[in-house]
Amino acid sequence: MTASTTPLDIARSLTTLYLVIVSGTVLALVVLSLAAPPQAPAEAWIHAMIVLVLGVLLPLRLRRARQGRRTALRASGLIAAVLLLANVIEALVPGLFPAWMRLEMVMIAILMAGILVCVARAAARADRAGEAA
Repeated sequence: MTASTTPLDIARSLTTLYLVIVSGTVLALVVLSLAAPPQAPAEAWIHAMIVLVLGVLLPLRLRRARQGRRTALRASGLIAAVLLLANVIEALVPGLFPAWMRLEMVMIAILMAGILVCVARAAARADRAGEAA
């Protein structure tokens, strides 16, 4: 992290990677629905759509957090925490999702853990800045 790179800059980069993964998942589901339907069950579609909606909300909240909004910082952390827990739990349920999607869930969980660390660091910085004022 360079002197000008903030934790929220890193969180934004991780969120971009998250959106790429989610977009790839939806594209894979479209292809698999046509080519190998058992690899694209209804549960996978439901999961992908929920993750996609949260994928739209997360960058919006992060943008507001970068503008100094504490509530947006909290919301970003909450979204990341929910995605982390949901993806870990769903990846651990045997037979619920195809193996390729379970791998995607683990990758998302890792990204969300990184975003949580970044949000916590940003909140700590904001608290220190508030104490100094």
